[in-house]
Amino acid sequence: MTTIIPTLIEQEMKDSYLDYSMSVIVGRALPDIKDGLKPVHRRILYAMQKEGLTHEKKFTKCAGVVGSVLKYFHPHGDTSVYDALVRLAQPWSLRYPLVWGQGNFGSQDGDPAAAYRYTESKLMKISSELLQDIEKNTVDFVDNFDGSTKEPIVLPAKLPNLLVNGSSGIAVGMATNIPPHNLNEVCDAAIALIDNPEIGFEDLVSCLKGPDFPTGGIICGTNGIKLAYKTGRGKLILRSKIIFEDGKIIVTEIPYQVNKSLLLQDIAKNVHEKVIEGISDLRDESDRNGMRIVIQLKKGVSEDFVLTQLYKHSNLQISFGINNVALVNGEPRQLSLRDFLEEYIKHRFDVITRRCKFELDKAEKRAHILEGLRIALANIDAVVALIKSSISVEDARNGLVNNFNLSHEQAQAILEMKLSKLTSLETNRINEEYNSLLNFIRELKEILSDPNKINKIIKDDLIDLKTNYGDSRRTLISSEELEDVDTEDLIEEEEVVITLTNAGYVKRVPLDTYRAQRRGGKGLIGTGTREEDFVTNLFVSSTHTYLLCFTDTGIVHWLKAYKIPEGSRYGKGANIINLLNLERSNKLSAVLPVKEFSDDKFLVLVTKEGVVKKTSLSAYSKPRMGGVKGVELREGDSLIGAFITSGTNELVIATKDGRAVRFNEQDVRSVGRNSIGVRGINIKSSEVVGAGLADNKYILTITENGFGKRTLVEDYRLINRGGSGVINIKCTPKNGKVVSIKIVGDDDELMFITKKGVVIRTPVNGISVIGRNTQGVRIMRLDPDDSIVSVARIINE
Repeated sequence: MTTIIPTLIEQEMKDSYLDYSMSVIVGRALPDIKDGLKPVHRRILYAMQKEGLTHEKKFTKCAGVVGSVLKYFHPHGDTSVYDALVRLAQPWSLRYPLVWGQGNFGSQDGDPAAAYRYTESKLMKISSELLQDIEKNTVDFVDNFDGSTKEPIVLPAKLPNLLVNGSSGIAVGMATNIPPHNLNEVCDAAIALIDNPEIGFEDLVSCLKGPDFPTGGIICGTNGIKLAYKTGRGKLILRSKIIFEDGKIIVTEIPYQVNKSLLLQDIAKNVHEKVIEGISDLRDESDRNGMRIVIQLKKGVSEDFVLTQLYKHSNLQISFGINNVALVNGEPRQLSLRDFLEEYIKHRFDVITRRCKFELDKAEKRAHILEGLRIALANIDAVVALIKSSISVEDARNGLVNNFNLSHEQAQAILEMKLSKLTSLETNRINEEYNSLLNFIRELKEILSDPNKINKIIKDDLIDLKTNYGDSRRTLISSEELEDVDTEDLIEEEEVVITLTNAGYVKRVPLDTYRAQRRGGKGLIGTGTREEDFVTNLFVSSTHTYLLCFTDTGIVHWLKAYKIPEGSRYGKGANIINLLNLERSNKLSAVLPVKEFSDDKFLVLVTKEGVVKKTSLSAYSKPRMGGVKGVELREGDSLIGAFITSGTNELVIATKDGRAVRFNEQDVRSVGRNSIGVRGINIKSSEVVGAGLADNKYILTITENGFGKRTLVEDYRLINRGGSGVINIKCTPKNGKVVSIKIVGDDDELMFITKKGVVIRTPVNGISVIGRNTQGVRIMRLDPDDSIVSVARIINE
């Protein structure tokens, strides 16, 4: 008869999910603190032992091992069992592999193992230390999934496997990531704790210095180690081992769990995308003798600079998060180093106690039998006569019990005794075995009555483990904590000239490349451009300066000056698209050096149609991939200039037809980053070609035909923003239209550049100071088909 129990769906879902969660936590994802194994690994090792696949026996097909595990202990998919078996055999996955694999068991490149019908395996010798004494009632057994046999809940685990080999897994609502350690150090720490249960944390850490990964590498600093050992959670910085060879970086060890093939692909991709610079070639020369990744450097490139980029942008350096979670008596717990060692010692204490009780019981039973045999041998004639005169076996047994004061077990042993035992040699052997058993029984009782003797056995076992399996540490531990080294720390700070062409090619050149020339000189070639290309922007900056790069569409991008490739005086540079996430149709219209994005500074933007917008500089403090909107532009408008101000500066805006307006910045209210702004000058039928802060003595005006002049700022009366302005320079066919204005002082220097790429550097004091209503003087002689396109002001060094 079917019984229906009404229940709320919410409660049923909660209960069912809780049951599922605990099943995953206990039965799949988390290791047991006692033997450091998850159920599938424990079942594999136990099944292999039952099959007799110990280290001294021959290999057998992995298909048979997987079949036995599935048949008796683990009714899940064969893939999960074989994958677990493969991992137990991989020397780059386990610090001390527990399975000896023969055949293709994968590689550190992420190659999968061959199918289980091709591979063979047996237990490693060290696995016997996990399974030793399992037949002596040292651990509890439970029914398997169908009740056909028994399986152990945990293994006796003389080997402190959880600390030695580590573990990782993701359960429901929790995870574990326990790093592997060196066996010698783990044993030393356990022995130190046994000798002194009150040992201090620092003394314990001095024994167990830190994780020891099978793939080696270098742990940077000890703070993360100590935090993990104290609290159960921490983070390590793990680096590859590197050597330098004549312009090459050689990688000999990579961090734990890093796929070598994917690492190489990642480095190659970053080199191709200019994220990592200075690398000319990348090769994998690894073989059966060891790992060797060769990174060929370009000539003249700093090894430290490239290595810092590799650490920052590839898995040659990783962060390894430690999360020491394991099952303690069936419940998940966060464990400190002391917890690990104490639980291991408790488990071994229990195992040795149970083993001693098992052996004591067995020895006492055997001694009891031997006592009966000795009585029979002492009265052999009477015993033989009694047996011969007995009607049946039962009659003989009862006669022996009654006449010689024996137990039924002793009587049965006498009846089963062979005639060969009657020889004097066999009689002596029985007596010797009996006396030996009495000594053994006495020793076992002494051990069981004295916890110190059990602790002595645990220590002796640990010393044996060190002797038989201990090896040298593979992972080095750096004494210095790793600092977050920025790439710019390796870049020498210097003044550089940065040029940008109309086609989008950018480069930086040391300022010293350009020698100062007097007014009227022919200049020198500053940029090698193609015939159809010409320079559109030039400015001077420090290599460490943060550059705000504004496009003509009003989008702002962030870029460090040192990230612009350094080029020769005649080189055309690199395409800006490789440095900034720009659309090909966009052009840079303003670049500002910024060291700090403070709230008391403002960013003033000026557009071609005379619009002015002021925004707090802090609104631009968060760089984003692809940039952000710096100003909302009307259709047909574009950004022509950007300035950092104090909030009380005076602004000068000039038009192409020779007019200019000077007004106070306080006339422009501060608005949000996405706002449009207000009118700064009435452009009429012209357009804005330049703007600047009136923070110096002169306004320098340059025309396209190489003419220019200086005029005192005070000659431009201060008016309200939005006006038509006053005459700035007379524009005639001789001097041409205005291309730029700069606010300069007597000690400034200027750099002019033409569309053909000719550059001239000259001091400001070589240019005449004349009135507003003039044409200016010639400052640069140009070829007939050449014209000035850009002007940069250089602050006197």
